[in-house]
Amino acid sequence: MNNKARNDFYEGCRARAIMLALEEDRYTGDITTLATIEPFHEGSAVIKAKEDGIVGGADVAMQVFSACDPLLSVVLHRRDGDAVSRGDIILEVKGKLAPLLIGERTALNFMQRMSGIATRTRAYVEKVKHTNAKILDTRKTAPGLRYFDKEAVKIGGGVNHRFGLFDMILIKDNHIDASGGIAQAIRRAQKYREKKHLDVKIETEVRSMDELSRSLVCAPDIILLDNFTPDLIKEAVIYVKETCHTVLLEASGNIAMHNVQDVAETGVDFISIGELTHSVRALDLSMTIKLV
Repeated sequence: MNNKARNDFYEGCRARAIMLALEEDRYTGDITTLATIEPFHEGSAVIKAKEDGIVGGADVAMQVFSACDPLLSVVLHRRDGDAVSRGDIILEVKGKLAPLLIGERTALNFMQRMSGIATRTRAYVEKVKHTNAKILDTRKTAPGLRYFDKEAVKIGGGVNHRFGLFDMILIKDNHIDASGGIAQAIRRAQKYREKKHLDVKIETEVRSMDELSRSLVCAPDIILLDNFTPDLIKEAVIYVKETCHTVLLEASGNIAMHNVQDVAETGVDFISIGELTHSVRALDLSMTIKLV
């Protein structure tokens, strides 16, 4: 998949998810707004932060309001990636009140989740900024919201791992066991990549120093150290540097805020954190309306 096709695919995922979110909320119509708001009523609204954090999803909120009414005017006071404090205005939207109210909850849902992911990611990135380690996300995302979850990780300063099953060969424990061993799995993957002319990386998980040693003989692009302690990761980093300078190392499993700095200081290249997207705490935001 070339870059244009990939970008088109991602944009399609984004647009479909936004429309689905709006459709599941309003279904046959917002009967509360229809019952209480005249079609000609106009006003404005602001979305504010109710706690400190990192903004994520402001651009998505603009797209939500535009889908409700292209004539709604949205002004961003803070952009994705900006730090906000309690009480700060993030965006202001003006126009017909009915479509504005229809889009309120959907816009907030996207923004609160994305801001929560971006805020947590930024905290991890800050913990390891004195090292060369990059913080990665995983595929442990909310179904249908992967584009937004991974975009929020980037907003927070992290790096996206593979988007899905199609853009990297990632050999996990079940692949290894089903293939009869790690060497067999890697060699099959390399033959498949060559046969299909795929421009993708091959990464393999290893569960021990023995598997690490056997995988290095096959020269994958990246090796994932699964559930290694910081001391064992450091040993693996030294071993790889002494035997093969081209293979990159990723650490994953049992890594959290309390030990991510220790893991980063081992010299590992990447640290993948499932918590970024599978255990999201939404950032508290609110929207208030004013009549014109």
